Amino acid sequence: MKIELDAPNVGELEKKYLNQAVDQGFVSTFGPLISEFEKKIANYLVVDHAVAVQSGTAAIYMALYELGIGPGDEVIVPSLTFAATVNPVLYAGATPVIVDVDAVTWNIDPVKIKGAISKKTKAIIPVHLYGNPCDMDKIMAMAGEHGLYVIEDATESLGAKYDGKDTGTIGDFGCLSFNGNKLITTGGGGMVVGKDRDKIDHIRYLVNQSKDKGCPDFHSQMGFNFRMTNVEAALGLAQFERIEGFLGKKRNFREIYQQAFNNLAGVSFQEIRGKDRESSWFTCIQFAQDFDLVQFMQTLQKKGVPTRRVFRPLHEMPYLKEYSRGCADASKIYDRGLCLPSSTINEEKDIKEAAKIIKEAYGKI
Repeated sequence: MKIELDAPNVGELEKKYLNQAVDQGFVSTFGPLISEFEKKIANYLVVDHAVAVQSGTAAIYMALYELGIGPGDEVIVPSLTFAATVNPVLYAGATPVIVDVDAVTWNIDPVKIKGAISKKTKAIIPVHLYGNPCDMDKIMAMAGEHGLYVIEDATESLGAKYDGKDTGTIGDFGCLSFNGNKLITTGGGGMVVGKDRDKIDHIRYLVNQSKDKGCPDFHSQMGFNFRMTNVEAALGLAQFERIEGFLGKKRNFREIYQQAFNNLAGVSFQEIRGKDRESSWFTCIQFAQDFDLVQFMQTLQKKGVPTRRVFRPLHEMPYLKEYSRGCADASKIYDRGLCLPSSTINEEKDIKEAAKIIKEAYGKI
């Protein structure tokens, strides 16, 4: 038995779709499966429009670019997230304002957002961390009050719902990722979704090198090579057929961990609002006490249980310190937080075994 942390779940169905793309000769950035994949995701999210891109990072950058955010503008982001959330802000020439997260949900703290809004603020990028929806009502209310854009970083939360609405569909734009360890994968890839057809169509034009349809060697604007390939879309379509099974597994894994650690003193889970539905991309726990977390992880690895730290907070990165405001809760979560095996390659028995090993190892600390 091998327990997997976040390995992709691919098999015969994916081979079938990939062979179809190869047999048809569509292996690059042109082919029918790209638009088909876009439509599948848009329909699934009940959103009007979607454009496939090369990564979640590219999706966030294109959303910023389309909204005209650049030098002199500020964009509020949470500290506890992957660097791909904040780097596009720097690419755009804007200034990130990094704020703390809620100690319980681990998501961006609306109170800290309010305290960070200035005359220069143009947008907020809430991150649905590890598939746990942010408090979007409060965020959207503040955005409306101050005339701000909201770009949802839903790269980890495909399948999650906030108050019945899919994450990524509430703000001005939603940005998805299909990286190898995400809920479904295209190998590499992402998507921008939104309600404004003109804006999404313009992003589609820009990411295809701004090629004129009638005259492909003419470019009316500076474009980008952020296109998804037909081969990637083929993989995505195969994965999409399995999405509900993947979601069911991940949520079941979380329940198994919760049952196993229910009476374990000093261990808590990233909390989900009662009326929301998480995607459980990763199930994560936090320890109440300080101890050698790295040594603990090494002990688990030797016993066949791979784990990983939660994201190192952005405010601890040397190139981002100047943009950060006090983020004590993000640091505390990083110091004590752990991501547990969550790959859908695992079966129930694997997760139960992982939980047992983790519980026994923690009991010896």
